[in-house]
Amino acid sequence: MSDETTAGLDPNTPVVVGVGQASERITDPDYAALGEADLAARAVQAAFADTGAADRVAPVVDVVAAVRSFEKTSPASQSPFGRPDNMPRAVASRTGTDPRRAVEEVSGGQSPQHLVTEFGQEIADGRAHAVVLFGAEVMSTVRNAQRTGEQLDFAEKVGGPLEDRGFGLVGLTSIEEVKHGLVVPTPQYALLENARRHRLGCSREEYARQMGELFAPMTKVAAANPHAADPREHTADELIETSDANRMVAYPYPRRLIARDQVNQAAAVVLMSVRAATEAGIDPSRWVFLHGHADAVEQSLMDRPDLSRGPASTAAVHEALDMAGIGIDDVDAFDLYSCFPIAVSNITEEFGLAPDDPRGLTATGGLPYFGGPGNDYSMHGIAEIVDRVRRTPGSTGLVTANGGMMSKFSVGVYSAVPAPWRPSTSARLQQELDAGDTVPLCRFADGPATIETFTVLDPGRDSRTGLVIGRLADGSRFLSTVHRDDDALFDRLLTGEDPIGTAVWARSSAKGNMVASDEATMDRLRPRRPVGFRDDYSDVRVQRDGQILEITIDRPEARNAFRPKTNDELDEIFDAYFADPDLRVAILTGAGDKAFSAGNDLAGGLGGLTVPENGFGGLTSRRDLPKPVIAAVNGVALGGGLEVALSCHVIVADEKATFGLPEVKVGLVAAAGGLVRLPRVLPPALARDMILTGRKLDADEALRHGLVSRVAPAGGVLDLAREVARQILAASPTSIRESIAVMADSDAQPDTVEAVRDSISVLDRVLVSQDTTEGILAFLQKREPRWTGR
Repeated sequence: MSDETTAGLDPNTPVVVGVGQASERITDPDYAALGEADLAARAVQAAFADTGAADRVAPVVDVVAAVRSFEKTSPASQSPFGRPDNMPRAVASRTGTDPRRAVEEVSGGQSPQHLVTEFGQEIADGRAHAVVLFGAEVMSTVRNAQRTGEQLDFAEKVGGPLEDRGFGLVGLTSIEEVKHGLVVPTPQYALLENARRHRLGCSREEYARQMGELFAPMTKVAAANPHAADPREHTADELIETSDANRMVAYPYPRRLIARDQVNQAAAVVLMSVRAATEAGIDPSRWVFLHGHADAVEQSLMDRPDLSRGPASTAAVHEALDMAGIGIDDVDAFDLYSCFPIAVSNITEEFGLAPDDPRGLTATGGLPYFGGPGNDYSMHGIAEIVDRVRRTPGSTGLVTANGGMMSKFSVGVYSAVPAPWRPSTSARLQQELDAGDTVPLCRFADGPATIETFTVLDPGRDSRTGLVIGRLADGSRFLSTVHRDDDALFDRLLTGEDPIGTAVWARSSAKGNMVASDEATMDRLRPRRPVGFRDDYSDVRVQRDGQILEITIDRPEARNAFRPKTNDELDEIFDAYFADPDLRVAILTGAGDKAFSAGNDLAGGLGGLTVPENGFGGLTSRRDLPKPVIAAVNGVALGGGLEVALSCHVIVADEKATFGLPEVKVGLVAAAGGLVRLPRVLPPALARDMILTGRKLDADEALRHGLVSRVAPAGGVLDLAREVARQILAASPTSIRESIAVMADSDAQPDTVEAVRDSISVLDRVLVSQDTTEGILAFLQKREPRWTGR
């Protein structure tokens, strides 16, 4: 590349001027058990050296950005041997740089390409001039040390400003997926893969062959790559035939078809403006330009209309190619993200690429063979593509970077041919994608259903787990597990010609949905809970007093907080109460004098994930409360405790009671009704204050603002609740029942006048009841009415 060729470029045009990789295998003779920072520093130093002007590049770097490692990729992640408190600056200090800005990117395999695009724009806008991007994983070293008992220490106090962008997991997981154990990529992709096989109409054998033939050529590339974690060439048969060394992990994936995470690998990219690269004396022959780029986000897994496709991924590739002004046939080298076969076939199917395309589908050797270093794999792909387009002047390389379940996708088109910077067009693309259809979700599935897709984890082991995404008759989608003892359904999933589309029976519980072969099998393996009261409960006390039922949350040592068992027992008790014709009023209170309930018992984890269909306390999501429930608040009613009280028809309080929604103080939200009900009960400004600050109300404030209807002297709230219950018993059961129904209906009616007009129809039922006749007659005869409830 001559100076004349680059003379017309804007001085702020971003160019890749250096790439570097570093790796070590436990079996290497010079294995040093490096930590992330040290291995990353080696990659950065290699990238500086690659510029041909390392001593002039390092001092002018003004931004260092790190791909988030797996040790920090989610709230559940951990660093067994510690880590630097500021990874970007830890690596900077090792490589002679002193950046003004340090960034740690969100989670996801799209990160490397997204960072190149983002900081390319930063350079083009003049907000940066020399940027180092890097990522590293030492999972192999960490696991080896844990296995052998070796003690490593990677902790490091670095300090300095850090722009930590957080996990960025929105859209990558959901409560439903966590509840059903769908929290790691392998089963998630297996669900998509089986949906694709069904769409194509392939037999199990045909589709397995396709997956093997897609990935076998990649192993040849990995075998020649000095940084590969598994540098061995495999045939398609070796990839798909199961054995002790290649066990089925999650159907249809044997181990050799999924990303290999036991790696020690790092990669780095140096981006500079044309002006900065020129001033540093970097030979223009080292410059590589980003001709096209795109970023796109797919719908959440359970929202996608077609689980066999990834339209956001393919749209991003089209967008990047269009920006570059080329077609797929003009690309000379590819590195397609290859964590699982469908991530590749989703692209090859769209663009007509064959598994044995002479250009190859990977420049590294692919994630199962080169290695899958967490979120940083595509940094290696970029490094390899940059090397290739440099070696072949005029050529073009394409990198695809994938995060989540084909959820976040970034694409780059690279060439050493000079090109101006082109701003992103991804916002318009994303608007088009976001306008797509979605599928309604059913969180609690019951009744006949069909299988939409499936997988079985560890199918050859006693610990096998079946996962099914199904559809109900109304078209809504649900996620479920398979009962471990339903051999017939497991046989259908693992050996049947195509289980997708076949009938199953679904049943819900607080722990999640389950499917069985048919209703009879479900009744045998997960029988319905009988409706009625038990003799005793673990977390609750129940006492009948004529037509009044007193329910006491009996966990005073935990301030009567709800754990899953508490919720299950209350749900069962309220089912029995509403079904018992001899009971007319229920009183709910807490044991002791300190707490009605402090809400979700966080000491036992996120119990909110295993709440029954009827919600916290069996009340907060219950659609029908046909008989009165009185909350006798005898102490604190916080979080879920207040939400349960808000679900009741009447709240009475001890004068020492307090009310609040402190969820925001522990990083949660009042999602069990507090966000909806509290602003309807209190003045909106006060409700917002409580929700957003965790502010508490005492009993007097609660009474003044209408949260409670009556306040009792200290220690007298249960007596007050009983008095309210007796007053309700003195009224017509029919009138009480119909009044409750009309109030519930009016809550869903936004137009007050229409609600009033609709409510008049209640008289059609009340005026013909025996209770109305008895009530009027008793009034005329000046006696107490004898209600029948009819």
